[in-house]
Amino acid sequence: MYKILPCALLLAAGLMAGTTVSAQTAMQPAGSNAGGDAYPTAPRDPSLKPVFEQFGGKPGLVALMNDFMDNLMADPVTRPFFQNADREHIKVELVDQFCVILDGPCSYTGKDMASVHRGMNVDRADFNALVEDLQKAMSKHDIPFRAQNKLLAKLAPMNRQIITKP
Repeated sequence: MYKILPCALLLAAGLMAGTTVSAQTAMQPAGSNAGGDAYPTAPRDPSLKPVFEQFGGKPGLVALMNDFMDNLMADPVTRPFFQNADREHIKVELVDQFCVILDGPCSYTGKDMASVHRGMNVDRADFNALVEDLQKAMSKHDIPFRAQNKLLAKLAPMNRQIITKP
């Protein structure tokens, strides 16, 4: 139904699940001071600035995360990972994370994906369900397919840090 590269899908889903846990705790990178920036999850990419605009800027990302969280809570596969979490905080973290990745005017100060997902026992099926929920939200917001794929491609490398259960 949705045409997204499997690798990109897996990675995007991992990112999304990871942000939920990162919303609850913060981790400093090795060698940083207590007031320093948090460890980033994906690099800022200036070539994606037009993609940030296709997502509707920061207001568009906020609306997207609202629908994405609704999808996650309606999905019996992903709901258990989010039902006892601070969902409002998770949405804020995801907006900032996506905004940074898409070269928007934001800062992400959450934890890295490995720390966020440690102990969650996320498997490939969980990850794929999350990506599908993200795709549904992006389609609902009429985000162009190419823009979706560009974001997912930037998120994809994070799946190795998110999927912790074979």
